[in-house]
Amino acid sequence: RFYPCPAPGAAPTMAQLLLLLPLLVVSRAAPAAPAACPKRCQCQTLSPSFTVLCAKTGLLFVPPALDRRTAELRLMDNFITVLRRRDFANMTNLLHLTLSRNTISQIMPLAFADLRGLHALHLDSNRLTALGDDHLRGLVNLRHLILSNNQLSSVSPRSLDDFVDTIEDLDLSYNNLVDVPWGTVARLSNVNTVSLDHNLIEFVPEGIFSNLHKLARLDMTSNKLKKIPPDPLFSRIPVYAKSKGSPLSSLVLSFGGNPLHCNCELVWLRRLTREDDLETCASPPELMGKYFWSIREEEFVCEPPMITHRTPRLAAAEGRGASLKCKAVGDPEPYVRWIGPDGRLVANSSRTTSYANGTLDIRAASPADGGTFTCIASNAAGESTAPVELVVTPAAEAANGSEGCDKEAEPGASDILIPAKSSFPGEGGERPEPGVVVEELTAASALVRWEAPQPPPGLRMFQLQYNSSADDVPVYRMLPPSTQSFLLTDLAPGRDYELCVLAVGADAATALPATRALGCARFATRPEARPCRSLHAQFLGGTMIIVIGGIIVASVLVFIFILLMKYKVYNNQHPAQGHKKAAKVAHGCCQTNGGSGAGAKAGEGRESCGQEAPAPRGKAAVELDCDKVTP
Repeated sequence: RFYPCPAPGAAPTMAQLLLLLPLLVVSRAAPAAPAACPKRCQCQTLSPSFTVLCAKTGLLFVPPALDRRTAELRLMDNFITVLRRRDFANMTNLLHLTLSRNTISQIMPLAFADLRGLHALHLDSNRLTALGDDHLRGLVNLRHLILSNNQLSSVSPRSLDDFVDTIEDLDLSYNNLVDVPWGTVARLSNVNTVSLDHNLIEFVPEGIFSNLHKLARLDMTSNKLKKIPPDPLFSRIPVYAKSKGSPLSSLVLSFGGNPLHCNCELVWLRRLTREDDLETCASPPELMGKYFWSIREEEFVCEPPMITHRTPRLAAAEGRGASLKCKAVGDPEPYVRWIGPDGRLVANSSRTTSYANGTLDIRAASPADGGTFTCIASNAAGESTAPVELVVTPAAEAANGSEGCDKEAEPGASDILIPAKSSFPGEGGERPEPGVVVEELTAASALVRWEAPQPPPGLRMFQLQYNSSADDVPVYRMLPPSTQSFLLTDLAPGRDYELCVLAVGADAATALPATRALGCARFATRPEARPCRSLHAQFLGGTMIIVIGGIIVASVLVFIFILLMKYKVYNNQHPAQGHKKAAKVAHGCCQTNGGSGAGAKAGEGRESCGQEAPAPRGKAAVELDCDKVTP
């Protein structure tokens, strides 16, 4: 039915208003039509939330036609490989997102930027290898992050920054993590559970859990931990080894499956309340394979450090480098530090570097460095000290005292590959090639300059090869094509060096690498200033050797003379015995054999024996020929 409209400027009649009123009510009450449910998915509308279930539907991507009012989205057990920025755009109402058991290997930056209300994110059982700074950006209200059963080898320290104050459950188990962003973990003030089990973690910093006051479960099972350091948190609340029977206000610490080094550093762990777990010790050898909880506390022992090697005394010229050595052993491994002659701890700086192996390097020694350094090796069982003396010779004295000192042995032949056309100064009157110049020679460094007037086509790099004539292996340096000089800093003092510069390019005909020699040079580093040995000491040493050798020779001669005299005197006093012995030797060819007959008579010896020998009574004589013996 059609009703005439009121005239312009005329008020509508009451009948017209009553006819339009139902239309206005219907238009206001009609809700907006929801987006269509994705194909092969199930959608549930439970006012005011909206749930989309797309499990095991063979999806390759996140469905594009998702209702932006969705509160729970489940996409597990599919074949999704990448998460894009537009997949979750404007889904500010999403609270729970499950992407478990897919093949996700890539997360685009800011893919979750619009999920400001998300509470739980499940990304377990995928193929993620790394977490970058922007992969989890925007999840400001996240409470549960499950990343287990991936292939994670690195986690960026800033990847967890947006939810560092809200996260309650962090699961990084069953990955390939060698290191964890411990600095970020230490700021998870609201975390309740941290799962780091089944990784490759080797080290846990001490005191990293001090501020995690709500931590109730820490799982470090099946890693490569040799020790678990005590933490102030462990002393404030009861610590248990199993969750069964533990009170709510306690911390459950799981550490089985690690190669524990059972020494005094794990005594605190042995005192935990526990049940019969099967943790074992991997070292030391006397405790290897034993159950951790069956070992008495007295057997968790440490060995104090012992310094086995040190530099007793070192002399260095002013401005030259010096290296002090100190090596120590102990259980646990000792930490070595140095105390300078001024009594202060030597810290790493531009002049000094202290290494973990106990070596202290001084790059440029000064007179203030002279004195006694103290090497201190310490561990949980104690400490050990040893003095190391450093003598710094002033530059003027070192230059004057270097004359007349012993020189090093003459170097042998060089094995450096020198081009056939190369020449060195002083050889056969030939001049050195002007393309390579060695300048600013010191005892340990030299500046090499070269020119390439016509660089080969396709120049890729310059190659320096050099060696000392006392070395067996040449040293190679690869330099960019724009380089025209290079400072060698690893040279030995007082040695002759041979150096060649080659240009490496590409052969225009074959496109294969080709080299062309730019020139060679020979140079010698300055000798190291060494204290001269005293002539008096040399003379005294040689004299002592001669005297001791003479005494030994004289003693041997006297001993031989005494033996000769005794032998001569003995022969003069007993001449008859000497004749009898000679006769006995002369009749050595005659032997007797036991006779078997009672009536056997004495036989006569043959003429070859030289004399007859009477046969013993009861024996039969047997004639033996000296040339041929017949039985």
